[in-house]
Amino acid sequence: MSDIPRRAISRTARLASLPLGFAGRTALGFGKRITGMASEVISAQVQERTAEQLFSVLGQLKGGAMKLGQALSVFEAALPENLAGPYRAALTKLQEAAPPLPAASVHKVLASELGPRWRQRFSDFDDKPTAAASIGQVHRAVWKDGRDVAVKVQYPGAGDALVSDLKQLGRFAALFSAIQPGLDVKPLVAELRERVVEELDYTLEAKAQRAFAKAYAEDDEIYVPSVVAGSMRVLVTEWTEGTPMAHVIADGDEDARDLAGRRMATLHFSAPKRCKLLHADPHPGNFRMLDDGRLGVLDFGAVARLPYGLPKTIGRLTRLALDGEADAVLEGLREEGFVPADLEIDAQAVLDYLLPLLEPIAKPEFRFSRAWLRAEATRIANPRSEAYQLGKKLNLPPSYLMIHRVTLGSIGVLCQLEAKAAYREVVETWLPGFAE
Repeated sequence: MSDIPRRAISRTARLASLPLGFAGRTALGFGKRITGMASEVISAQVQERTAEQLFSVLGQLKGGAMKLGQALSVFEAALPENLAGPYRAALTKLQEAAPPLPAASVHKVLASELGPRWRQRFSDFDDKPTAAASIGQVHRAVWKDGRDVAVKVQYPGAGDALVSDLKQLGRFAALFSAIQPGLDVKPLVAELRERVVEELDYTLEAKAQRAFAKAYAEDDEIYVPSVVAGSMRVLVTEWTEGTPMAHVIADGDEDARDLAGRRMATLHFSAPKRCKLLHADPHPGNFRMLDDGRLGVLDFGAVARLPYGLPKTIGRLTRLALDGEADAVLEGLREEGFVPADLEIDAQAVLDYLLPLLEPIAKPEFRFSRAWLRAEATRIANPRSEAYQLGKKLNLPPSYLMIHRVTLGSIGVLCQLEAKAAYREVVETWLPGFAE
């Protein structure tokens, strides 16, 4: 039996252990007094045990399980503190760590992609990876011209493993609901599956990274490393030195976290206008804070292509909502498909649903926090709340799905940072339709 099938079987066994363990914990928790946001699902004790096992297993996996874990990790800030604490460290490790591919396997991929004399293209190559992601790992090296570079090498069989894992994870929706009631992972898994083919092609990632690098060349807020060389399964870019965002979240002082938050918001809103792309993987492992205060942006395997930038309607309706124009907001949401055409609904109720979400840009400055995100998650996801009942009646048009997910992911990171900044100013500068 080859290494790849053996690893696949081991991975499948670990995934299969998740729903079995969940079933046992559900039985243990049955009948106990249930409180808080999780009251509709399971006791806090069972919730904590489930979370510990879930992230322990995800942390051991490559492929789709790790990718889903990374996507979910940015929402850690929404969990109650008594649950978030025990596995926050595990989430941080998940964002930037995974079991390494053996050196011999790395060399085989490099020879296949860069040619049998691949070593001649480098003056030095470190066989020990510096980071690992869902479908590949990164090695530090020195290019033949003396530049420090990052070499991303795709895992052999990554595509098959990714598809297999995502198929299985789609069946475990109840497990994720146990740690965050109201969270439906099925649409996220479906979206990840749709992006599999694109993310496996590093030539597409290189093209996206070149577009970002050109748009932010000489920028004083955002830094994107240049692409040096690449192929289908190997990508070589200039090395980015800096403090990992996860370290800023864990150990950064208030000024450092505030600056990181401002830079994250600027990237999110400016990229669609400057390069017609949206960086669609906003977990902390993809960002560094450089010594000069710029945000270093890594990993462009997941991008949303927005040839016309962010829809102008988003900015216009956001401004109308902040101005209290309930009827105009409802009309605009209905035109865009957020509100079904035949749904009778109170305009003021819709505005009341939206305004708390717009609090970060309702005033000149705002500090994101875990407490704020938990409160909003409780308001929207608790089946007993009016907001939950109203939200069930609304639609999310397919054309807005990626933008919506990335925005939520970015907000999750800002809440992990607990960053204060002039977010309204960022929106006024970059969001079409808002200031007009």
